[in-house]
Amino acid sequence: MKILQRSMPDDLLKDATLPGVRPLAGQGWLTVDDAYSAQLAYRRELIAGRRDQVLHEGGADVEEAVAETFDEALKRLPDLGFRITRRHIHCPDGSAVDRDADSPLAVLGCVVQEDICILQKRGAEHVLVAAVLCFPASWTLTEKLGRPLSAIHGPVESYDKGIAARVQRLFDGVQVGQPLWRNNMLWYDDPNLFHPRSEAAPKRTAPDPGQAAYRRAERQCILRLPVTGVVVFSIHSYVVATGR
Repeated sequence: MKILQRSMPDDLLKDATLPGVRPLAGQGWLTVDDAYSAQLAYRRELIAGRRDQVLHEGGADVEEAVAETFDEALKRLPDLGFRITRRHIHCPDGSAVDRDADSPLAVLGCVVQEDICILQKRGAEHVLVAAVLCFPASWTLTEKLGRPLSAIHGPVESYDKGIAARVQRLFDGVQVGQPLWRNNMLWYDDPNLFHPRSEAAPKRTAPDPGQAAYRRAERQCILRLPVTGVVVFSIHSYVVATGR
């Protein structure tokens, strides 16, 4: 499916070497852009039709963290067409999502453009314990669940032991009320936002930036929740045509 933004935000065009984090100003965690309606229609389609691939609520041991993530997201919805009533979340595309019609992460996945990953400290590392991930960029939720940060990023060539240690310190150090963000840039000839790829698949050869048909960027935010202390990692995906 081809869903494109009209342009790429300027702050996503900057160099995005690992870990490359910056303070997240104001209430800028969740955002709305010109692709909201099309992306949300696709997200709802994926959650309904490919639920086992894009959604994992976690077990009873993370139920409180999932509930806190849901509540925190509703409190931080941008003032861009959202309205919350006792039963419904009214969205910028004109839809009204019943907040009790499904599980918390499923509902959240039908409301915001961001994919939401919840990581909990277990032992020495943070582990991916729950997520709604509709728009994976060449990875799969099922392979990453229950794995620590170092294993999640194992296929990334630049993610060496030094980077792994820095990222873990970042996740350990992020403070409540002081979220961080980073960005990356990817090049594809296929604009489909739902782009799962197994670690066992042949190594992907990315098209040359000068020849790729599409530029894909992710605005990744990292924030700690005040009650459960889990870290939420969110991903807002942008895809624009390069004109080539």
